[in-house]
Amino acid sequence: MFWVSKQEEPLNTSYAFYERREELQNLELLGIVPVIPLMSPASVPRAQGPRVSCRAAVGAEGPRCMSVTAWHPFEEPWNEFLPIGCDSRHKELLLASLSVRLTPTQQTGLLYYIKESRGSRRWLMFLEGGWYCFSKHTCDSRYETMRRLMSSSKWPPTRTGTGILSSQPEENPHWWNANTVFVPYCSSDVWSGSAAKTDQNDYAFMGSQIIQEVIKELVTKGLDAAKVLLLAGSSAGGTGVLLNVDRVSEQLKDLGVGSVQVRGLVDSGWFLDNKQYRSTDCIDTISCAPTEAIKRGVRYWNSVVPERCGRTYNGEDWNCFFGYKVQPTLKRPVFVVQWLFDEAQLTVDNVHLTGQPVQEGQWRYIQNLGGELRNTLKNVPAMFAPACLSHEIITRSYWMDIHVKGTSLPRALQCWDRSLRQHSNGSSVQAPPRGCPLHLIDSCPWPHCNPTCPTIRDQLTGQEMSVIQFLTHLGFDVQRMAQQQGMEPNKLLGMLSNGT
Repeated sequence: MFWVSKQEEPLNTSYAFYERREELQNLELLGIVPVIPLMSPASVPRAQGPRVSCRAAVGAEGPRCMSVTAWHPFEEPWNEFLPIGCDSRHKELLLASLSVRLTPTQQTGLLYYIKESRGSRRWLMFLEGGWYCFSKHTCDSRYETMRRLMSSSKWPPTRTGTGILSSQPEENPHWWNANTVFVPYCSSDVWSGSAAKTDQNDYAFMGSQIIQEVIKELVTKGLDAAKVLLLAGSSAGGTGVLLNVDRVSEQLKDLGVGSVQVRGLVDSGWFLDNKQYRSTDCIDTISCAPTEAIKRGVRYWNSVVPERCGRTYNGEDWNCFFGYKVQPTLKRPVFVVQWLFDEAQLTVDNVHLTGQPVQEGQWRYIQNLGGELRNTLKNVPAMFAPACLSHEIITRSYWMDIHVKGTSLPRALQCWDRSLRQHSNGSSVQAPPRGCPLHLIDSCPWPHCNPTCPTIRDQLTGQEMSVIQFLTHLGFDVQRMAQQQGMEPNKLLGMLSNGT
């Protein structure tokens, strides 16, 4: 196994919980919306930072107010109210409806993290990723081993923003002052589901409804005055952007704020429905072929897909989970960020890089994967695709360090932003300014042949590995590959060292 790493620097930027609180006796929710406890202001450790919001709420002992000024994590446990809601197996979730049965003194609300930037008309809403489950068996396993992705009970009170979520202009030069919202992933349905818990199904899958409810809430927090909303996500969250960007735009129009320019940013969510390197039975999330897993998931989650994509594939909605199929049907502009040798794609394709030299067939498969991804991206108007072995980038603190053809990802996003302009019928893409490329994809054919790729470390020794060391460790034969390419071995080594 190899580690792909860059030095992570701790930042002081925190995202505070925002809660929509309502007294409830018969409150009906549109999904598995989490409930969190209230604390009096005196019990909240404070930190310096901009005041974001504070709302009174009625608790068991009368009015309380939970400040969401940026603070450090709580030092004492939450014990006034039991966090439920996102835990779709909790006994107090009604089996046959979307209501939550609580005592009259308890509170419920929509939970997300927000960093408001007064005066800014730019909004960024980020969808967290984290795989999925597609059957009772796989969801039971996920609930036991990855409960953070199925329950809000262990979510931290604050989160630190890095990469495009950072408030530091040195780390995030173009979006640092945007109103930023982080929506945690607890629906396990690639942000697509609309299935309530029933007698026959122990789980609820409400990803698409969660997004709709968050948008509705944000309109009351200033999104109605926004100029631009960038819906972003990584991994399953990135695929969720493809599935929801048009719906969010239509929802805002229905809410009377159709002037907001909605755009999508897809990070590591452009998966292929390709043939696995080694076919296996679909018994778990990791080994199941992507196509089969999504086919089962669409039924299990009662998925909602973009309208035009659903019509294009005439009931075969699983097609809309694969970027190269859904993107041409979208109305809203989307920027795609995708490693050409994505670790998650290799995992579901049953190519496991354990640190041992790969077989020749595996090596050919890895190379062909890069070529297949490159082909599916050739008609995407705006994209950034480094030839690296990694997964996710936009929330990494080193996201500025990765370059394709001399251009960094933040710079490419700025160029894309400048190329878009608003028309009465939506956004269109103009030719970017000179020296401002939008279509950036590496042409070198091997993993990590881009010299700006994240550092690779040997998991056993912890030592950094050069590109040549890494490829040699995988079983790369310089002599044979040079012969196949019709060049001298030394020239090939030079190309690998320079990333050309």
